[in-house]
Amino acid sequence: MRGHWDALSGGLRRRGWAGLGHTCRISASSCGRRSISGAGLPVSPWHFRSRLEALLPSAVKGQPPRPPAAAGRSHILDSGCLNMSDTLTLDVIGQRVEVNGEYATVRFSGVVPPVAGLWLGVEWDNPERGKHDGSHEGIVYFKCRHPTGGSFIRPNKVNFGVDFLTAVKNRYALEDGSEDYGEEQIIIIGKKPVETIGFDSVIKQQSHLNNLQEISLRNCAVSCAGEKGGIARTCPNITRVDVSKNLLSSWDEVIRIADQLKNLVVLNLSENKLQFPSGSPVLTGTFSTLKVLVLNQTGITWAEVLQCALGWPVLEELYLDSNNIFISERPSNVLQMLKLLDLSSNPLIDENQLFLIAYLPRLEQLILSDTGISSIHFPDAGIGCKTSMFPSLQYLVVNDNRISQWSFINELNKLQSLRALSCLRNPLTEGSKEAQTTRQLIIAKIGQLKTLNKCEILPEERRGAELDYRKAFGNEWKKAGGHQDPEKNRPNEEFLAAHPRYQLLCHKYGAPEDGELKVQQPFMLKNQLLTLKIKYPNQLEQKVLEKQLPGSMTIQKVKALLSRLLKVPVSELLLSYESPKMPGREIELGNDLQSLQFYSVENGDCLLVR
Repeated sequence: MRGHWDALSGGLRRRGWAGLGHTCRISASSCGRRSISGAGLPVSPWHFRSRLEALLPSAVKGQPPRPPAAAGRSHILDSGCLNMSDTLTLDVIGQRVEVNGEYATVRFSGVVPPVAGLWLGVEWDNPERGKHDGSHEGIVYFKCRHPTGGSFIRPNKVNFGVDFLTAVKNRYALEDGSEDYGEEQIIIIGKKPVETIGFDSVIKQQSHLNNLQEISLRNCAVSCAGEKGGIARTCPNITRVDVSKNLLSSWDEVIRIADQLKNLVVLNLSENKLQFPSGSPVLTGTFSTLKVLVLNQTGITWAEVLQCALGWPVLEELYLDSNNIFISERPSNVLQMLKLLDLSSNPLIDENQLFLIAYLPRLEQLILSDTGISSIHFPDAGIGCKTSMFPSLQYLVVNDNRISQWSFINELNKLQSLRALSCLRNPLTEGSKEAQTTRQLIIAKIGQLKTLNKCEILPEERRGAELDYRKAFGNEWKKAGGHQDPEKNRPNEEFLAAHPRYQLLCHKYGAPEDGELKVQQPFMLKNQLLTLKIKYPNQLEQKVLEKQLPGSMTIQKVKALLSRLLKVPVSELLLSYESPKMPGREIELGNDLQSLQFYSVENGDCLLVR
């Protein structure tokens, strides 16, 4: 209680009230909204003050209405509401603002003749919202990246946002209701008695805010840190902060917030258009505990990442989605603890840039979705060898790209630690009508893979994929110089480049026999599809399914498919089938390496799954 009133006393002195010669009557429920009897001035025990209050008091919610508009509109000016008393007390150039749900950056503040009054020139995030390029009647007031990205707006139409603590209070503070009023009491502030009503609720609110550890202030119009030290006093235990899609305009303002959160671990700044420092930052230890930083759609460059990263000594996850990143230099003595890097939706990235981040020692997850990447090559590793690049990389995501060649998949086998791959929506995977076939090929080509497209690769599936791959390309192997006799087995370099694991599979399972190679394989030719019913005799509630499967599909692959459908291990599945041509007879499908054709399964037959 003593600490609270000491803080409040300091606030009173700052406002020049320390010399009041009479008892003040303060109601906790009226703080910041009413006045002190005899003084006629507002008081807030939290000392919260919004950025907008400092700039434009008339624009704050709950304040008196704006003055009436004067006459004289200009068709190019966005609001047309003239207010000769409009003034701005701070430099607003570069500030982020919000107008009717649309976001913009202030590029100009001043008079735009012939219309009187103060105007703000803003550049919209959405250029379709604007009307011009920053010029009016032939005079350029500011410049926009898009010819229709700019507008002139009256200051009282603009939301400059609130400070961090105001947003926290609005989102998380307990409600002040009349039922919370407590007994009146006299408390001495300095040498002056102050009569209070209901400040027990204030203490409850402060206690509640003090215990906050995770907060989300997304889309709350946060624009600044607010009063120095206020965050540290009010909510010092916060560890995870989401301030995405707000009105923060500079990295320096972010530092002013984070500097008061000594236990900060996760910080999400996405969708704040930030200005980053041009010179080397002063290392203050502000982010000494930060492990996860999200900077999606902030406009940061790679050079700025490396510059700021000097202050992120223990950072483990960095998200840079949609920033037009171009990797121009290697991280030197920075990002050395990084485990996850998300570079999604940065279309300027190519394989040569990836070499610059290839030696981050602890990087385990790399996300490259929607970058347009089409190829990758590790020149330091030959066929069958492992690259020294990305030594710790376990999970790679390359969804929504332009990958169309199997050579891309072959190169991934050179990554010594790769265990999981996501490769969805690429020409290589979308062009095939048989997604299962593509999956089996990827599994066979990357030997250490444990998960593909978020689906676990079971040992039985890997064995089936590798055996099928070995047989499917057996004839090509023989034509290239392959032979069952190890001493004569010398396939040419072209074959080995296209199938770098083939020799290893021959060593693992034995070279394919001539008899095996006479059977058509699903990888080589389009096979006739069989329309089959699938029943579950032991699960009467299970619906009968109908599937189209290639006749050359092995029993092992059928089991793998059913395993994923039923969420049952392959080892627990028993298959048989019955045919209308042989009523009353059930034929067991006991050999996993044989095909459906081998067992004479035909159109209209029914697979029985137990």
